Amino acid sequence: MSPSLGWTCATLLATLTIAARAAPPSYPPVTVPMAVQSVAPNVYLVQGLAGSATEHEGFISNAGFVVTSEGVVVLDSLGSPSLATRMRELIRTVTDRPVVKVVVTHYHADHIYGLQVYADEGAQVIAPGEALAYVNGPQAATRLAERRETLRPFIDERTRVVYPDVLVDRDTTFTLGDYSFTLQPFGPVHSDGDLTMLVQPGGVLFSGDLIFEGRLPFVGDADTRRWIEVLDGLLKGRLSALVPGHGAASRNPDATLSLTRDYLAFLRAVMGRAVEEMQSFDEAYAAVDWTRYRDLPAFEAANRRNAYAVYLGLENESMRR
Repeated sequence: MSPSLGWTCATLLATLTIAARAAPPSYPPVTVPMAVQSVAPNVYLVQGLAGSATEHEGFISNAGFVVTSEGVVVLDSLGSPSLATRMRELIRTVTDRPVVKVVVTHYHADHIYGLQVYADEGAQVIAPGEALAYVNGPQAATRLAERRETLRPFIDERTRVVYPDVLVDRDTTFTLGDYSFTLQPFGPVHSDGDLTMLVQPGGVLFSGDLIFEGRLPFVGDADTRRWIEVLDGLLKGRLSALVPGHGAASRNPDATLSLTRDYLAFLRAVMGRAVEEMQSFDEAYAAVDWTRYRDLPAFEAANRRNAYAVYLGLENESMRR
């Protein structure tokens, strides 16, 4: 072999090795329909479908993105690397600019398991201050193991919980290109730590799971008293649109907020009476007229669990009085 040919082969081998290392991981493609919706100029929504956590290949939550002259800011990363990969493809249909930041509204499984797709591209991950305790605690490993069972092959041994690069524990505004992004953390509300993101110009508020539209919220271990307090003060200033954590974007933020707030208040009222009258949960639940909520998506899957969580929470509140 001539020296020049040997050099050419070595160069080609090195090039192929570098390319292989640079190639992004390949994740199982999702078949669920996903699309980009314009909310405001350069502000977009990828809207999840109504359903429980393991339906629709995990595509049940919303994500968004904002295109600036200096790169893209993504809001939440969806519930698997496969979903995030598909969303990344959709972003490329709008712009070829890189994703430079991902803001996470809260560390729930349906919002975070896509983070590794963006982190592996070098994007900075920004999250509420409480996210670090979640990542380092037992709940993160337990939930990931559960999702590996129920959402395989989209969640598997390659799926990981990504550590945030920046923690937000006070109102914070950053600028990218011609856009400003105001992050407002609220501490434990719907989750262990929640934040919202306001995009200006445009007046678009991404609420995360503080607001659900067109479906019942997931209560879990939420502090429903605090949740209602936060909602009562959430819509400050002039907004052109509200993007909830689940459901459609809204041009009428007050009306959209009222579904979540009124449902939480209703749960507290009916379960509060049961606790005061020392009724069993089963007796109390059976006596409630659920007509106004029965036809909403996720009622059968979520309502009884939500009511029981509120019942237990109100029992604890009564014992602290």
